[in-house]
Amino acid sequence: MSLGSARRLLEHFSRYRLASFWANVVLAASVALLVAMAAFFGTTGAAQHNAALHLTQADWQVQDAPGFRALPLAVDSKALPSAWQPVELPLALPIALLRQADGTVSAGATRITWLRLSTRNLPATPAPLALYGARIKTDGTIAVYANGRLVHRAQVQGPLWNSTRTPLWVLLGKTTDGAPLNEILVRMEHTRGAQVAVSSLWLGPAEALEARHRTRQWLQQELPAMLSAAFMAVGVFALFVWFRRSHETGYLLFFNLATTSFLRSLHFYVDVPIANDWFAWLTVNSLFWLVAVVHFALRQLHGRPLRWLTGAVVAWTVLIGVLTLPGLAVLRNTPQVTPLIYLGAALMGVAVALVGGLSAWRRSSEGRLVAVGIGVCVLLGVSDWLLQNNFVSPEGWYLGAYTNAVTFSVFGVLLYRRYVNAIAEVERVNASLAQRLAAREAELELSHRRLREVEKKQTISDERQRLMQDMHDGLGSSLISAIRSVEGGSMSDDKVSQVLKGCLDDLKLTIDSMEPLEDDLLLLLATLRYRLGPRLESSGVALQWQVQELPALDWLDPTSALHILRIVQESIANVLRHTRATEIRVATEAQASGVRVSIEDNGQGFDAEKALAGAGGRGMQNQQRRAQAVGGEVSWRSGPGGTLFTLWLPLKRGGRAA
Repeated sequence: MSLGSARRLLEHFSRYRLASFWANVVLAASVALLVAMAAFFGTTGAAQHNAALHLTQADWQVQDAPGFRALPLAVDSKALPSAWQPVELPLALPIALLRQADGTVSAGATRITWLRLSTRNLPATPAPLALYGARIKTDGTIAVYANGRLVHRAQVQGPLWNSTRTPLWVLLGKTTDGAPLNEILVRMEHTRGAQVAVSSLWLGPAEALEARHRTRQWLQQELPAMLSAAFMAVGVFALFVWFRRSHETGYLLFFNLATTSFLRSLHFYVDVPIANDWFAWLTVNSLFWLVAVVHFALRQLHGRPLRWLTGAVVAWTVLIGVLTLPGLAVLRNTPQVTPLIYLGAALMGVAVALVGGLSAWRRSSEGRLVAVGIGVCVLLGVSDWLLQNNFVSPEGWYLGAYTNAVTFSVFGVLLYRRYVNAIAEVERVNASLAQRLAAREAELELSHRRLREVEKKQTISDERQRLMQDMHDGLGSSLISAIRSVEGGSMSDDKVSQVLKGCLDDLKLTIDSMEPLEDDLLLLLATLRYRLGPRLESSGVALQWQVQELPALDWLDPTSALHILRIVQESIANVLRHTRATEIRVATEAQASGVRVSIEDNGQGFDAEKALAGAGGRGMQNQQRRAQAVGGEVSWRSGPGGTLFTLWLPLKRGGRAA
């Protein structure tokens, strides 16, 4: 590798490290901002709670019921059984999971837990009152009565699946008779095997409690909903990428990961009371689907098949999905057995994280990151499980709502690294291609230089050969004829002088044909006029030069130029030798497919056909041959008033005269 390539690779690596550093800084700043916002809202709410009553004491009792029933519109606490017992809030009785999962209790048997709250110490205020609680855990309906009148209810028939994630917020209007608020009853309906949990409650002006309620609502429901929606949007984008690049299964896995995470978290931010068994089946089993998808992603990263673990994960996921189907009812009373099912999901997640992490430890840093991420998600899920089953205070937070954020962050980092690495790889390939292109350009330049030298030598050789041939056929033959005539004494001095002048004109034409013409026929004719002008003046012949602008002839090379010069020269020479003319007119004309050069004299005419057929028409035959060599045509039209000679030349080789 060259020094320049190494320097570029170091620059790419440094840029990647810098980008990763700033990505971590942005992530840390985002987390710090969230914590600061939560602290601000909490401090604001605490400052306003001075005007509110913190309810930490209550009375409670439990009644058996034949099933879920419609809520009464009014309840008198004195009409209820006198089995009230004092209790401190928050209330979270321990749950016997095995007894809860026992299916011996009738499926329709329910219980009603009543909570009675005293408002004797509530400060007098004209502002509207509100009742706020961080959480009320029950799998049935919740109703709140103020002075015996129903002021809040979540009316559904059946066990609820998402009530424990929504904080309690009840606006208490003024009583119809204007009486002060003396008592609040909270009615919680639930299945017989389940236990309720209630956080401490706050009673006071709505504006004093609204900040705390909004903070809890935003951090527990709205923020997880936004994170989940963002994750799902990126997952849909990955799906469309996979449609175009179906060989890269990582995009499909990312879409499945986003989808299962979204389905798993539905019960966190769907605030409408839902008592549908299929909703429960979907949210419970999506946790197993999520762990299975993460396992396949880990397996793709570290490259080990792990067939035994893969088979166990798939089999366990399918088994739980089939056993919990509402239509089959193999596991009845699903709300009660869900905590035990979640234990199985936690064990499955731990196994996937440990085995995947160990497999990827030396093979893939990305695999280690995913294993750590799923381990964090398992811990968050365990904290939720403890909160859901009354092992910790109900005033705690459901951290499982942020497993989407953890998953999104982990796989987002993977996508970010892939993207940055892809850019670095493209830059490296471009640099390599640039080097190869530069080397190739150098080779081509050297080859081109050599080719130009060869072409130059070949051109010189061809031109030398052409000149030698032309001198042999024209100038050479004329000189040899003159030498023989002089040696034989059959040619006078004047005749010899004329022959030598003709040879000199031929030599000049040959030299003129080698001048750069730039496809300009007029420049070629002007050169001929310059050469023949003195000869015409000495012969007493007037020259009328009537030429006009002509289009360029791209085929006009030195050889073609010499042919044209000799054709025109031969025509003017014939006029001077045979016609006794006193005037010659040279004209040009542009036509659609070519150009026309005409030479007209006022001398005595001749029979052109007879001359061409006779022995004296060799010059005319040479003109025809030369015209055919350049793709043109010549013609003669002669009469008593003179002769018109025409040379037609095509604009492009292969054209025909009109």
